[in-house]
Amino acid sequence: MAETIRPEILYCDGDIAVCVKPAGVLSEDGPDAKGLSMPGLLREFFSQNNEKTDIYTVHRLDTGTRGVMVYARTKVAAARLSEAVRNGSFVKEYEALVNGDPGGGDEETELYDLLLKDSSKNKVYVVKTMRKGVREARLSYTVKEKRGDMTLLRVKLITGRSHQIRVQFASRGCPLAGDRKYGAKDGSDTIGLCAVKITFPHPSSGKLMSFEIDPNL
Repeated sequence: MAETIRPEILYCDGDIAVCVKPAGVLSEDGPDAKGLSMPGLLREFFSQNNEKTDIYTVHRLDTGTRGVMVYARTKVAAARLSEAVRNGSFVKEYEALVNGDPGGGDEETELYDLLLKDSSKNKVYVVKTMRKGVREARLSYTVKEKRGDMTLLRVKLITGRSHQIRVQFASRGCPLAGDRKYGAKDGSDTIGLCAVKITFPHPSSGKLMSFEIDPNL
């Protein structure tokens, strides 16, 4: 239940709330949330502290993925953060533990694919040609360290597509640790992905803000 989880808030003012979304908690409101969503947890927290409880989702994170997120507390802040997402001034970085070795090193390697989502299966596929429903997907990554037959990567999203990191690496034979949906066969119980850093202009002051957490992968 929402009241049993106290949200981990990294920063808060009248415009935004920056927090750490736990794995297993929805990043947005929805019919499947059953009260266990970050907007719901934040509203409960602010209500208990007698503060205004408006919460607006401006970016998303897979339910099974832990990571740092920012929520708007006013409609104006939501509009400005959404514009930052669209114009590329909102930067999201992840750490991913993948099976195998995708190649690359200290220099950034960029991946480009065309992705098609099958909503009935909640699964995304790499396709070869552009058609209705297909979206371009780009990311860059560097190798942080090798761990036996796995590789720890630092990933920067250039586009923000559903399951993007998971499917782009899986399509190259390097599914994320524990990601059964995309072919992982290792023994991990959790998906090896964490949203470790976000950088964005503050919706009121325009000041560039950055927040980073320990991925614990």
